[in-house]
Amino acid sequence: MNFVKVAEAQGITEAEIIKSFLESNGIPAELRYESIGKVLGITTDGLGVVKILVPEEKEEEAKKLIESVKGKKV
Repeated sequence: MNFVKVAEAQGITEAEIIKSFLESNGIPAELRYESIGKVLGITTDGLGVVKILVPEEKEEEAKKLIESVKGKKV
């Protein structure tokens, strides 16, 4: 199964919220990040960036869901 990036988050907490939101809407999701950022809690210089990935066939659906809640509390 090919996974593609649908969003990026600044920090693991934000990424986990997005991942949970996608999964609660039936879209499997994975997180990719540099482990040192998570261990040390660093969120600058790209170390805190977390990529949210979904299966390629769910890409459009996931992007629409994320876009539908941008600027809203999830």
